[in-house]
Amino acid sequence: MNGGGSGPVLNALDRLVVLLSKLPGIGRKSAGRMAYHILESDPNYARTLAEQLQTLHSAIRRCSICGSFTEADPCPICTDPNRDSLTICVVERAQDVRVIEESREFRGRFHVLGGLIAPLEGIGPDKLAIGDLLNRVRRDGVKEVILAMNPTVEGDTTALYLQRQLKDSGAEVTRLASGLPVGGDLEYADRLTLSRSFRGRMKL
Repeated sequence: MNGGGSGPVLNALDRLVVLLSKLPGIGRKSAGRMAYHILESDPNYARTLAEQLQTLHSAIRRCSICGSFTEADPCPICTDPNRDSLTICVVERAQDVRVIEESREFRGRFHVLGGLIAPLEGIGPDKLAIGDLLNRVRRDGVKEVILAMNPTVEGDTTALYLQRQLKDSGAEVTRLASGLPVGGDLEYADRLTLSRSFRGRMKL
C-alpha cells in the first residue's frame, strides 16, 4: 500500500494526455486518442509538432492594426490594397477572421475585440479593443461597421454597446442577419450560412 497518500506517478504519456485535455473541446478520451496517435506515428511527426509548438509564440503576433494573429505586422489583410478599407467587420476572436475569410463573402477589413462584454466575469469595455476600433473608424473615415459577434447574451450586449458608441461616428452600423442560430458560435457556421448572413445583414 502507498502510505504517503500521494497519487500515482505520471509517465510521459500520462502527462501528454493531461496537457492535451486542457485544450478547448478536448476531453480525456479524445486527448488519450490523440496522445496514442502521436506515439504510434513516425517520430519525425512528433518532433515537428513539438518544434512548431515551441516557436509558435515567437513566430505569431497580434497585428497592430486589426488585432488578428499574423507573422508579418501589419497582417496581409490590413496591407492588401484590394480590400475595402471603408468597411470593417468586428469579431470577438482572431479565429473568427479565418472562419469569415473561408466564406469568401467579405472583402473589407477586420477588427478583433479580444472578447465580449461580460460584467459577471469582470470583462468591461475597457478590457477590449473598443477604443482602437473607434479611433480607426474616425481616423480612416469608415463607412460601414459590421458587427459579427455570436448571437449570445454577451454578443448582444457588446453589439448594443458598440452601436451606441458608433452612433455619431458617421459610419453605418450593421449586424449579421438570418442564418446564425441564437446561442450559436460563429466558428461552427458553414460557408453558406455565413454568406447568407453577410448578404442579409441588418442596419442597427
